[in-house]
Amino acid sequence: MRIQSKLPGVGVTIFTVMTRLANDHGAINLSQGFPDFDPDGELYELVEKHMRMGRNQYAPMQGVMALREKISEKTAELYGRSYDPAGEITVTSGATEALFAAITSVVGRGDQVIIIEPAYDSYAPAVELSGGIPVYCAMRYPGYSIDWDLVRDSITPKTKLIIINSPHNPTGSVLSPADIAALRDITSGTDILILSDEVYEHIIFDSVVHQSMARDPELAARSFVVSSFGKTYHTTGWKIGYCLAPAPLSAEFQKVHQYLTFASNTPVQHAYAEFMEKKGVCRSLPEFYRGKRDLFISLVQNSRFRCVPSRGTYFQMLDYSGITDEPDVEFARRMTEEHGVAAIPPSVFYHDGVDTRVLRFCFAKKEETLERAAERLCAI
Repeated sequence: MRIQSKLPGVGVTIFTVMTRLANDHGAINLSQGFPDFDPDGELYELVEKHMRMGRNQYAPMQGVMALREKISEKTAELYGRSYDPAGEITVTSGATEALFAAITSVVGRGDQVIIIEPAYDSYAPAVELSGGIPVYCAMRYPGYSIDWDLVRDSITPKTKLIIINSPHNPTGSVLSPADIAALRDITSGTDILILSDEVYEHIIFDSVVHQSMARDPELAARSFVVSSFGKTYHTTGWKIGYCLAPAPLSAEFQKVHQYLTFASNTPVQHAYAEFMEKKGVCRSLPEFYRGKRDLFISLVQNSRFRCVPSRGTYFQMLDYSGITDEPDVEFARRMTEEHGVAAIPPSVFYHDGVDTRVLRFCFAKKEETLERAAERLCAI
């Protein structure tokens, strides 16, 4: 049987490839971005509590109202914008579903979508499935800042959407107020929409303030803002995210969402809503992960790797050009097989495979995991 693929150039993701390779070789997996420690035990208890209360059937398509209300309260407190829980907040089955729903709800055949590279690998396939055309604007090593002149020059009458990610995966860079001003200036007076991937919104370091699209009234009016409970509460496997957007955008978003998953896990939503009363969790997260970042950096300082500054996310980029001239995909594979540490080669996040001899490591791990991994890295 012959099938004409809609995504002929797409295979399994690099995350699947590297995790499988790590498992096959018994390597320490610092590739895929998930913690190897447990979430707060109270979350387990709350999920069980709501299961036993009988909250085990379909949630509302838009999400459990109690959770949407808590999301609204959090966003107003942190960013000064109130989203209506009834019509401007949608709970999704993870942030990746939210990204897909946002893209497919507004992008049509021939529409151009600006993607800032290196880019999380779900963006472009969703654009292509919608008949859209990705237009890539690259951030360059080592600063990884957005070239707004390039973005401006890339805009045409067919530009429908700009996809932004901050704190940024894989580089750990973050948007500044100047970036927000540039984006506002570029989109002002246009019909261009924004998709802002903010899943690491609470993992940001060194007293830097997260520049959410929700902070700016003009940008918020044209933006889908996507976030994730998995990143915040160390529960990536529970797959609950959400999307904030003005009512007209949310209405289009929900038309797609209802035919993707319709509704997301009901007792988990109730548990998150109750757990969000503990506001100190989000406030303490930057310091928690800053400690892990700094520990990892200190552990590898005597290695032949060189650290590229990480200002957010739980990823650290390491320059390995002092070790080998191998392409990053080849070195990542060999490092997993021969040295027992798995990392992500960032060239896969560029459409043209830009390779600057760096690897991305996840430091959302127990202290002993980081110590064992660093010992192996220092021996290379």
